[in-house]
Amino acid sequence: MYRNRLFACLFLPIMLAACEAPPGTVVRTPLPHSGPPVVSAEPGPSAKQAAQNFIAVAADMEPRIERECRARTRGRNCDYQVMVDDRPDSTPNALQTVDRRGRPVVAFNLALIAEARNRDELAFVMGHEAAHYILGHLEAKSTDANRGALIMGALAAASGGDESTIQQAQDFGAELGARRYSKDYELQADKLGTIIAWNAGYDPAHGALFFTRLADPGHSFLGTHPSNAERIALVRRTVAQLRAGAKSGSGI
Repeated sequence: MYRNRLFACLFLPIMLAACEAPPGTVVRTPLPHSGPPVVSAEPGPSAKQAAQNFIAVAADMEPRIERECRARTRGRNCDYQVMVDDRPDSTPNALQTVDRRGRPVVAFNLALIAEARNRDELAFVMGHEAAHYILGHLEAKSTDANRGALIMGALAAASGGDESTIQQAQDFGAELGARRYSKDYELQADKLGTIIAWNAGYDPAHGALFFTRLADPGHSFLGTHPSNAERIALVRRTVAQLRAGAKSGSGI
């Protein structure tokens, strides 16, 4: 389990002692951050409160995430580890990776932990990152990149390109392929992350307000993230469905 390492990471209230995320296959899903953040009316927590919030949410969410993983997958390692990424980065960010033993890892950097206004935001982001692994997005992105590289490389070769041209085409194809469904994957993870946070007793609609303090990536064709408004709307729709399901005794 992750708890001993997590609490060792966060022993200092201001989180100066943190742990390095383990090496492995990494899918970074940085929160959109181009441009200055939008000012939020909700005050940020103190460093001590931010650390306490993260510890509480991680301890609460980790077993619930594991149960969701086991319920939705077959034969996958669902022994999640929640960690702190202490690599210098002033931009709030979270990542989902797999360590050498195949354990899924969710890592938050210090900037995100400090930026989160409340536990609902931490729970929503944690659920979102965990959902990428449950939904198989690591493998899907790798497949998308490989497919794009093969297609573009074949086109370059068919048009008479030399080895260098083919390699460039493959690199471009891999990048294009990896981005092709990236927005869909983000929205899928938003939805499942909403369900996980909701089932854990948090308010994901409140948590998704994290996006209102970040610059909007807009609707760029080659962008990796949907617009903030689209993501917030999806979360709200999902919460409405969850509320309706709770009243009727059904679920989603």
